[in-house]
Amino acid sequence: MKIRELVKQTGVPKETIHFYIREGLLPKPRKSGVNAAEYNERHVQRLLLIKDLRNNYYLPIPKIKKVVQNYKKQSASDQASVQVNSRYFRPMEWLVDVDIIGEEDFREATGMSAKWLAMMEEWGIITPERSTSQPVYSQEDMILGRLIVDIDRLGFGPSAGYNPEDLKFIADFIKDYVSSGQNKYLAANLEKLASGDMEQSGIQITEIMSLFFYHMYRKTVRARFRTRIESMKS
Repeated sequence: MKIRELVKQTGVPKETIHFYIREGLLPKPRKSGVNAAEYNERHVQRLLLIKDLRNNYYLPIPKIKKVVQNYKKQSASDQASVQVNSRYFRPMEWLVDVDIIGEEDFREATGMSAKWLAMMEEWGIITPERSTSQPVYSQEDMILGRLIVDIDRLGFGPSAGYNPEDLKFIADFIKDYVSSGQNKYLAANLEKLASGDMEQSGIQITEIMSLFFYHMYRKTVRARFRTRIESMKS
C-alpha cells in the first residue's frame, strides 16, 4: 500500500510515519521507485501499537523503542495476542462514562448486526437496562459486542464448525458459578457486610476473580492450541 493508505488506516500523519522510520520504530518500506515506497500490514500493526503506547500510556520515544524491540522478539502468535489485548484492556476507561443509549448507537459502536444483537440479548449475553424509553448498554455490553463481532470476523463461526450457541452455554455456566459462589460468600460474611467493612474488598475480589477466569481460560486454550498445532506438524 502507498503511504496515503497507511495514513488513512492508522490516522498517523505522513510526517510522523517518516519520523518513526528514521528513529527505527518502523521498518523501512520497500522501494517501488525513486520517490515511491510500498507499505504492508506489518507497518499498520506496528503503527497502531506505537499510537496506543503514545495515546494511552504517554510513553516517551526512548521507552517506546524498548517496547517495540521486545515486541519484535515475540512470536507471531504472541504479537497477535498483544494486538487483541491492547484493543480491550483500558483500565482508565472505567473513569469515563461510556454507557451507550439506544440500539442503533450500540450497533454502530460495536459493528454488530441487528440479528446478532437480538440473539445475544435473547441468550442473556448482552443485557441492556430497559428502565427508560431506549435501552442503555454498559461498557461490559459494548466490549462483549465487539468481541462477538471479532469472533465472527475471524471466521470462528458456524461455517468453521463452531456453534455460536456455545457462547450461551459459557455465559450460563459463569452465571451459575458466580451465583453459587456469591451465596456461599454472603452467608459466611453477613455480619461484616452489614457493617460495610467488606464493600471495598468485595469489589476488589470481584475484579480479581474476573481476571482469574480470564487467565485460566487463556492459559488452557493457548496450551491446547499449541499442542494441537504441534501434533499436526509431526
